[in-house]
Amino acid sequence: MIRALVLTLALCPVPVSADSVVAARTIRSQAILTPEDVAMVPADLPGALADPDSVIGQESRVVLYAGRPIRAADIGPAALVERNQIVTVYYRQGPLNIAMEGRILARAAVGDRIRVMNLESRNTVTGTVTADGSILVLNALP
Repeated sequence: MIRALVLTLALCPVPVSADSVVAARTIRSQAILTPEDVAMVPADLPGALADPDSVIGQESRVVLYAGRPIRAADIGPAALVERNQIVTVYYRQGPLNIAMEGRILARAAVGDRIRVMNLESRNTVTGTVTADGSILVLNALP
């Protein structure tokens, strides 16, 4: 009987306490998060990130309020290009490569897809932000 009780207790799941990342203070959107901006709480908050290192250095996409959990959708890579910024747009399709200037229509980070207005034709195209801040448009022609 005692063996059965010990075996039952050994097989029962033990509640695990997980830590969650919360904002240490109110943080405006588009701010880069620093170690002073985040805190850990000993609770498993739904949707909250658990690793503070994954938050530090990221940009807040929304206002983060003090004591509230930081979720993956609330943060992202820091924006590399700003709205109305003039950048070089590269069109590539097969052996055809064209470079021209364009105006960014929204803020974006490396790897984001973004709309850009061609300054000469005034047409709008969608491309990907590259590490050097230029925009790459693949298969732009039908």
